[in-house]
Amino acid sequence: MEGTTRLMDLLWAFILIAVICLLLIPAGFEIFARLSKTHIYLMAFTKFAVLATMGELLATRIQQGYWRRPAGLLWRAVIWGLLGILIALVFYLYATGVAGALAKGLLPSPGEQGVASQFNYALSTSILMNLLFAPTFMAFHRITDTYIDLGNGNLREIVQVRLSDVLDQVDWNGFISFVVCKTIPFFWIPAHTITFMLPAEHRVLAAAFLSIALGAILASAKKAPIKAEQQTTAGANG
Repeated sequence: MEGTTRLMDLLWAFILIAVICLLLIPAGFEIFARLSKTHIYLMAFTKFAVLATMGELLATRIQQGYWRRPAGLLWRAVIWGLLGILIALVFYLYATGVAGALAKGLLPSPGEQGVASQFNYALSTSILMNLLFAPTFMAFHRITDTYIDLGNGNLREIVQVRLSDVLDQVDWNGFISFVVCKTIPFFWIPAHTITFMLPAEHRVLAAAFLSIALGAILASAKKAPIKAEQQTTAGANG
């Protein structure tokens, strides 16, 4: 078990380092940037399907001390990919919308160009996006993950799961108290402020690596309903 865990540690780190090295090479970054511009949704799907799923796997490794393939890993990756497409669209909507609102005087502005104006734009964009969009996005992801958990990762079982059972199983108290009230103000708003201060062509890269943290944070904050149910059953049987 220990040998396998170390091997998987190395494999996970190798994949991450390989991605970083590819992007540090000018030719590699140029290809990445060009594809991100010409195939926005396809690249967004790929980045989040791979990197955010890596974040979830890392969270499991940290929590349990060993690597475990969660039920329905493929479906989790597909959902991450679809959410990545949504995030790509939302980044554009908020980036352009806040810029327009600032130009119209609908948001506070230092009234001058330079670092202060750039920071105000980035902070305003990050605050609005994380307060208006992020809670809904994270709640939706919590619900889809719970569907997969209750369906044991099997599509036939997943489609038979009732929404009422999913909503009952989700730890909404932990979601609000930790994910919304702590990660958004203390991590996501600062992180996305930095992201929106970057040139537009580099924001995609920043979002790709933040998706690892996103997957890890959401997975860490989420209670494993099936595991909890099994523990309860075991205790009753004992």
